[in-house]
Amino acid sequence: MGRDGESSIPDEEWERFLREAEAGIEDAPEEPSARARMVARRLREEAGRPEPWRSHRPARRRGRGWYVIGLPAAAALLAVALYPGPVAGWFGGGGGGGGGAPLAVESERPGQAPPTEAAALRPTVEQPFRGSPAARWGDGTAGIGMPSARATGWMDKEQVAQALGKSRDFLAASGLEPGVLRGERPRKAIALINPHQRDVRDYLAAAFREPGRENDPLLLFSRFDEEEVRLVGDVVRTRGRITYREGERGAVEVTADVTYVYPVVRAAAGSDEVARTIVRREIVMSWDDPAKVVVEPGTFSLVSYKADTTNGGCGTPTGYFTPGFGAERATTRPGDGPEVDPYDRSTSMETRMREAGDAECGTATRS
Repeated sequence: MGRDGESSIPDEEWERFLREAEAGIEDAPEEPSARARMVARRLREEAGRPEPWRSHRPARRRGRGWYVIGLPAAAALLAVALYPGPVAGWFGGGGGGGGGAPLAVESERPGQAPPTEAAALRPTVEQPFRGSPAARWGDGTAGIGMPSARATGWMDKEQVAQALGKSRDFLAASGLEPGVLRGERPRKAIALINPHQRDVRDYLAAAFREPGRENDPLLLFSRFDEEEVRLVGDVVRTRGRITYREGERGAVEVTADVTYVYPVVRAAAGSDEVARTIVRREIVMSWDDPAKVVVEPGTFSLVSYKADTTNGGCGTPTGYFTPGFGAERATTRPGDGPEVDPYDRSTSMETRMREAGDAECGTATRS
């Protein structure tokens, strides 16, 4: 069970799904379950066999982590399926850190990593982003670039705008909401996920009841144990963008690629040593046509996700980020993975996963 002792999905939703499944209504749209998607994949792989028009592609899961001497880094690189929405300014200004004028929001993948000249400057409680590129990034959702809406797939322009907004809502509810960051259940975020995805529902239930490598809530949600650490101030810095295209069966497929920077101190009173946990997530959300896929109104189906975390812990998953501080970082053994700059957004998540190979932990070049 989670800290609040409740299951991750309301019982009413589970019971409703079971009733619908047992009814076995002929010609009804299919539930986007893992089994249906795996069948679709097998059919595609068999020469001469057509792909069923109502089945989903199987969700993809992979996991990795990064460690480091002096700059412990943990990276989890995975893939699965979920749902999004709009929110602006969950966190107001502040945070400090200098570094020059704020950057314009990201509209395309940058060509190179940000400069490292200021990396020697240590963060402080007054300036928690000092010495990092995040000193010039946006606060909360203000750092996430949003595309203009146009009619796509089964949606008109207004519906696409709503889907983009709800996709950003999911990012805010999963990675920025203060209560969730303090370790609470991400109820608002979960409510945006299509409850008819049985594999995703099972993953969420297991992730909060018994976190593990394959069922780690941190792949989608940012959570810290408030008994161990606390956030510095009320600002999380972000940089990234949302894009979209027409997906399978006319769905609107939204991709969010965002890096979050969380400054923290130990929970003990008077603690003032600032460490930063950096999380980059790529989440692909499918806003499905309800005439073709079973989906609750206002929810999305999760297509895939990948997460790369620096200084969030690289041991047995606990359901919370476990950042290291000075002395701990100095004694951390190096991982067997490649070096990674957590602020470098010029490399795609797919490339980063491929370069990581089978390594569980790698090395972060800065925090």
